[in-house]
Amino acid sequence: MASWIENVIDTLGVWGIALLMFLENVFPPIPSELIMTLSGFAASRGETSIVLVIIAGTLGSLAGALFWYGIGRMFDQERVKRLADRHGRWVTLTRTDLERTDRWFDDHGHWAVLFGRLIPTIRTLISIPAGFSEMPLSRFLIFTSIGTTIWTAFLALFGYWLGNDYQVLEEWLDPVSLGVVVLVVVIYVWRFITFPKTHRDQKK
Repeated sequence: MASWIENVIDTLGVWGIALLMFLENVFPPIPSELIMTLSGFAASRGETSIVLVIIAGTLGSLAGALFWYGIGRMFDQERVKRLADRHGRWVTLTRTDLERTDRWFDDHGHWAVLFGRLIPTIRTLISIPAGFSEMPLSRFLIFTSIGTTIWTAFLALFGYWLGNDYQVLEEWLDPVSLGVVVLVVVIYVWRFITFPKTHRDQKK
């Protein structure tokens, strides 16, 4: 995956960084940890500006967050709850989860969005309940932008700081990215196995 990311960045420059970060938000298995650190490394070699790298990464990530926020706003909450009753096991999502998320966002929505953008895998999912809860777009953009800028800047500057120590970069990123993917799979399997029965299942 690292070589593919490098090829995209080499071919498209900062536009490639923005595209990759957008895809990372839509398809989480593409790790932003790898995208932004490699982008920072490219900047350290003088191929682009570190400031442009951070801006491109932030804009791409923000576009991906807006995509999921829009999905959340499009769907009626009651319809989503009915879908959770019927098919929630496959996404490990219950009606109770949705109702709890709605209440939580009523109290802490903006902080959840800000800090959620700093946590792997959560930074993608956090946009959906924000849309469900009808969080104002202006507030969503402000707090998403702050969290996203902090995350992308940290990773880009880390890659920039490593400079020519590319081997160290690879040794650090590969196990971290793999560990995130494995953790997501383990959590999914555990939630699928322990998923509570719906009222319809209990009547059978």
